[in-house]
Amino acid sequence: MEHLKPGEWVWAPDVSPSGPVMVYVDLSRQIGVVYRNGVRIAATTVSSGKAGHATPTGVFTILQKDAKHRSSKYNNAPMPYQQRLTWDGVALHAGGLPGYPESHGCVHLPYGFAKELFAITKLGVTVVVEGDAETHVRSSDNSLLVPFDAQGKPVDRTPLSGGEQYRWNPQLSPSGPISIIVSKLDQRIVVLRGGVEIGRSVAQVNDSDPGSHVITLATRDGKPRWIYVGLPGHGDDEGREVDESVINRLRLPRPFYEKVKAQLVPGTTILVTNSRVSEGPLQHLTVIDAIMPTP
Repeated sequence: MEHLKPGEWVWAPDVSPSGPVMVYVDLSRQIGVVYRNGVRIAATTVSSGKAGHATPTGVFTILQKDAKHRSSKYNNAPMPYQQRLTWDGVALHAGGLPGYPESHGCVHLPYGFAKELFAITKLGVTVVVEGDAETHVRSSDNSLLVPFDAQGKPVDRTPLSGGEQYRWNPQLSPSGPISIIVSKLDQRIVVLRGGVEIGRSVAQVNDSDPGSHVITLATRDGKPRWIYVGLPGHGDDEGREVDESVINRLRLPRPFYEKVKAQLVPGTTILVTNSRVSEGPLQHLTVIDAIMPTP
């Protein structure tokens, strides 16, 4: 992937013809990767937000799709094959690829790649954005889990109280894909459905690895398996099943575990990160609620 030149991309859907799709964007390397059923099927160069317009990092879901979208903010500019990630304007779409971050916050893709990606995704597909464009942009100082209220304004998350072990509110989002964030720094787990937080819990995460990992629930030989997604820098992990010793590094209250377990389906994504999921500055991770702002 690192050998791709600006505007270049690779698309090999036959490697994994079916299964849930996940998109990963690495701002540090300015590349994007597409996985289906836990297997990488495509890679591309991207161009993310320039200085002053940083692309937010975090776990998102595709909220809207519009093949012929035009910007309501930037002089009706065409944004072909747009896939919205936030209601305030961040999206994946075809755009310029000069070899460095130059957008107003969106993730620009090659036109042909954007068209292919548009054809295989559906609303609710998980998109993970991580990294830092280094000298080009710096991470935002916003809170790490920043939902938007009905007016599209950021609001604070409610942390667990002193004696609260976990919280579970599945009625806040009755349907949609499940994404789980495991924070090694905070020793917390947050569960989102359709981009909306439905649960969080205290946890004990015994993992000294400083990096991030993404695993996805895939189907192999007719059985559900947790599979590593081979993120840039962890390419050797790609497609490998998560073994029991790794799973045992995570401990959480059994009632919460049972509630989460009942919701797991192929395509469920887990992001293990050093970012916070509670208040406090450090490595910033944004998770946007899929609540459409009112006019």
